[in-house]
Amino acid sequence: MAQVPQRFFDALAVRTWCGLSLRALGRAREEIDAINVYPVADGDTGTNLYLTVESAAAAVEAVFAAHEVDAGAGDAGAGDVEDGDAEDGPSLADAVGAMAHGALIGARGNSGTILAQLLRGMAQVLSARGDSPHTGGSGLRAALRHAAESARNAVARPVEGTVLTVASAAADAADGAGDDCAEVALAAYEGARAALAATPGQLPVLERAGVVDAGGHGLVTVLAALVETCTGRPPETGAVLHARVEHVDADPAGECAAAGADEDGPAFEVIYLLEAEDAAVARLRQRLDALGDSLVVVGGDGLWNVHVHVDDAGAAVEAGVEAGRPYRIRITHFGHGDVHTTGAERPPRERAQRAVVAVVPGEGLAELYAGAGATTLLARPGEPPASGELVQAVRRAHAREVVLLPNDAELRHTAAAAAEQARTEGVRVALIPTRSAVQGIAALAVHEAERRFDEDVVAMTSAAGATRHAEVTVAERQSWTTAGICQAGDVLGLIDGDVAVIGPDVSRVAATVLDRMLSAGGELVTLVLGDEAPQDVADQLETRVREAYLAVDTVVYRGGRQGALLLVGVE
Repeated sequence: MAQVPQRFFDALAVRTWCGLSLRALGRAREEIDAINVYPVADGDTGTNLYLTVESAAAAVEAVFAAHEVDAGAGDAGAGDVEDGDAEDGPSLADAVGAMAHGALIGARGNSGTILAQLLRGMAQVLSARGDSPHTGGSGLRAALRHAAESARNAVARPVEGTVLTVASAAADAADGAGDDCAEVALAAYEGARAALAATPGQLPVLERAGVVDAGGHGLVTVLAALVETCTGRPPETGAVLHARVEHVDADPAGECAAAGADEDGPAFEVIYLLEAEDAAVARLRQRLDALGDSLVVVGGDGLWNVHVHVDDAGAAVEAGVEAGRPYRIRITHFGHGDVHTTGAERPPRERAQRAVVAVVPGEGLAELYAGAGATTLLARPGEPPASGELVQAVRRAHAREVVLLPNDAELRHTAAAAAEQARTEGVRVALIPTRSAVQGIAALAVHEAERRFDEDVVAMTSAAGATRHAEVTVAERQSWTTAGICQAGDVLGLIDGDVAVIGPDVSRVAATVLDRMLSAGGELVTLVLGDEAPQDVADQLETRVREAYLAVDTVVYRGGRQGALLLVGVE
């Protein structure tokens, strides 16, 4: 359906742009992956860009959802506002700030990290406009210019013929446009598209492979979505028509791919988020630049995303530890040459017949699930995994049949999308809609890989469905709930997803929650304690069950940093 034309760029336009960009990258992902030969021919640039924008879009949606909750809890009856004043939604600064933060924490790969900095650069300009609910063409033009400059500054050794060149060309073209957002967006797109077509002449590896730059292709796709946001329709030349150069016969996955990934090049890609001060990051840049190449450090205000290609992955992580607190560390082996390998080359690993893939909220539960044979994906508090990460977890399981446990009601659609993608790759996937990690534990307890797939799925689904789930957590702000109004700092007891108890004390709320759950009967109570839960809560609850509920067993696990103070399951 055609979008409503935007005469200005506001929070709703940011939301629309993120959604359109995500859908466009979803359509172009495979083509972008296929032409990925620089800086490493690992065939994942399209996927990385998609995951980066998916994280940005999710962050923007969360801001809109939070604003709707606040609006519902506030006083109604505000008067009518003029078109464009957007008092009924988040501000432009809130929206672009969320977009930039989401892209930063979700950035993947070299191009995804650069795209995150491009979005951050735009956000810095648009957020600086104070309380203004929107901006015109001049503001959008300034944002595109700052985005291109900040992205170039984030790369240790900029190379022409890449996404950096395309971003600069977009900003240059936008400078010559009028003051209408649509004119600026269309000029930026056309300038980027022309620059993309010229990239094979600037970077020899692209010319040898017969392709345009993959990261640049992704940026042109995102700018096409910006045109559609501002005009209500996609640009007439909405596709990158010549991703491949006609005169070359080789394909990027073969001989020409090797031209982009020198066998003597670094063996590992290292990516991590880093909490650190500016001065420490400046020293980190120097150290990582000496260790490897393709160094990109983006972010600011104490949070950074670090990307580098190195031979010594441990040294790259150690440098991050010295600079601050690295987390969400990802190390990928490129698989070229024989760097850091010994002995004969191993044959391809045989696919397992069946595997369980589970999303878990804490390190302790990850160890528990892995010990039971599951492939796990850690979901840190406030950082839900994207569908692409779930697909990658399914690939890691390397099985013909996979049972997927999302363990969170909010991940239902994400998990469904991941399952559908995995099925297109030939994997038989069954999604069990577990809404809590304790339901996943129950499902995993009855899993038997020797059974027929359908029988195993039915048994696991039945076990999960027979497990009521609850959690005890702390309210972050005042809010309306099904149990009344809570204040920031109140302890909340949620049963099957709804707030059932509000109180000042963790132990009392937990005991009330447990009593309500066991009033309907039960045979086994599962308690999963988070790092911030009082240490005596588990002992108190175990004693309560033993004294008040005959023939009910209790099992306790340590969940680690899982968000909730306590997870409770009753089977």
